[in-house]
Amino acid sequence: MARIRSDSRSELDLVAILCLAPSLLYVLAMFVYPFLYGIYISLQPKKRDAGIFSNYVAFFNDAYQYNTIKTTFMLALPTTVAVVLVALFLAYGMRRGIWFERTITTILVLPISLGVVFLSEGILGFYGHNGWLNQLLLAVGLIENPLELTHNSIGVTFSLFMQNFPFCFLMLLGYISGIDPSLESSARMLGAGPWTIFRRVMFPLIAPGLIIAFALVFVMSFAVFPSAVMVGQPAGSTRTISIAAYQQAFEQYDMSYASAIAVIMGLCQLAALVVIVLVRRRMTIATTMGVGKR
Repeated sequence: MARIRSDSRSELDLVAILCLAPSLLYVLAMFVYPFLYGIYISLQPKKRDAGIFSNYVAFFNDAYQYNTIKTTFMLALPTTVAVVLVALFLAYGMRRGIWFERTITTILVLPISLGVVFLSEGILGFYGHNGWLNQLLLAVGLIENPLELTHNSIGVTFSLFMQNFPFCFLMLLGYISGIDPSLESSARMLGAGPWTIFRRVMFPLIAPGLIIAFALVFVMSFAVFPSAVMVGQPAGSTRTISIAAYQQAFEQYDMSYASAIAVIMGLCQLAALVVIVLVRRRMTIATTMGVGKR
């Protein structure tokens, strides 16, 4: 009997390995190898007589370069907080279904199909100096001078919000909709109000999924590049670390220095993810799946 169980377990392990093999190969080919190769290139400075860490030393000795880390954080963090809060508010309100839910959901996730470039062009056309919004406000006399909503951090924030909101909203809507409704019903029967139900019952259950959504949105926002160029000020207030890497690679033709900047960018994202994961480990982990919407 033990022999039969052992053989069955071995077969299951073999099937699991075979199923995982394509994914593992893909990760190795598309992530691990490029990352390790990038580190190798970054340790081969353009000047042969320089030390292997000279690119990293040069980056952190140049305020024009290392300030891009702060700029990127200042764009990514507020945007991530805004995206997660708005997505949580809407997903929580729609967790049990509302009128025209499919139509509303379609409208909210429509930016996914537009693409970053088309979305940025739309922002320039609507929020730009001569855009529809400024023309309308000037026509009705609410403002005397056009609002500066593009070619600065505000425009980049608009673009990042529209790009990342659909993913965050869909993720949280699916997560929150799967929480057993009987938990809310029980709390309501015991006299808890809506705010108490959210704070004491729902939020502890939502928090782990909320942290994951926060992590994904932050990583996508930290890698901002097209938005910072098209609706930002790539040589000034929105010069992000990805732009710094691009300039070194395709303007200065120093792939070694560009690789070092890209590695630093990856390490910043990794450090942020480590902090987020540590926070998630302190969250309440409980069984949340139930019958979903009723």
